[in-house]
Amino acid sequence: MEILGLSTSPSSGGAYALILNETDGNRRLPIIIGTFEAQAIALELEHIKPPRPMTHDLLRNVVQSFNTYVKQVFINELKEGTFYAEIIYDFNGKDVHMDARPSDAIALAIRFNAPIFVADEVLSEAGIQADLSEEELGDSPKFEEQPEEAKSAKDTEEDSKLKLLEKHLETAIEKEDYEKAAKLRDEIKKLKG
Repeated sequence: MEILGLSTSPSSGGAYALILNETDGNRRLPIIIGTFEAQAIALELEHIKPPRPMTHDLLRNVVQSFNTYVKQVFINELKEGTFYAEIIYDFNGKDVHMDARPSDAIALAIRFNAPIFVADEVLSEAGIQADLSEEELGDSPKFEEQPEEAKSAKDTEEDSKLKLLEKHLETAIEKEDYEKAAKLRDEIKKLKG
């Protein structure tokens, strides 16, 4: 996975959504993180060095002082809406796994240029398709003969997309994934609007 970006999440009381993007696929994983962790990630992504080391910079320095490094970060579990992660680091040639919050693990991973992995079960459960309309609906034929036919084809395409979005909305509500449901609801409103 790679970090696609950070955005504010109004539904989470000022927290941020960290968006991870599948490098060899089209799924994205949004993870709600705190303001401090978002700042730590953003500063490193933007190559901004504060005058004094922040917590994750300090942790990197401590890890390096023991002549070791972070090999990778693995988001391995999702329980009751909470993501779990491991930091995997090298210690005398052996892999050591350390439990961590995903936000802290990612903040540390970017300081070591370490890869970020997500368990397939987690991505299947909480991931979102990057481009729902193109990926799931496929290419639709283009009609150029007459404006009437073109309009009819466009209406059919929009109806198909609307039905698909409504189906995904029902699934999101059943899974109690209300953030995803809100996004789908807004997209449905745009299509109907």
